[in-house]
Amino acid sequence: MSGISGYRSLAPKTKNAIVAGGLSAFVFGVYFYTMRAVGGTDELQVAINKFEEEKGQKEAEASMPSKG
Repeated sequence: MSGISGYRSLAPKTKNAIVAGGLSAFVFGVYFYTMRAVGGTDELQVAINKFEEEKGQKEAEASMPSKG
């Protein structure tokens, strides 16, 4: 319990800086972990490219004059 009593004796701005540093480290840790976990797959970009390709084919078919 000596750690808690040592924390209590610090100035309020120092306590705030310690808490802000801990929260920032946690947030950046979660962010980088998530980006590393998700970054291995590029499923969204593949889906976007497939959609754009299909959209281009449909537009090309619509602009071609029909035979008849």
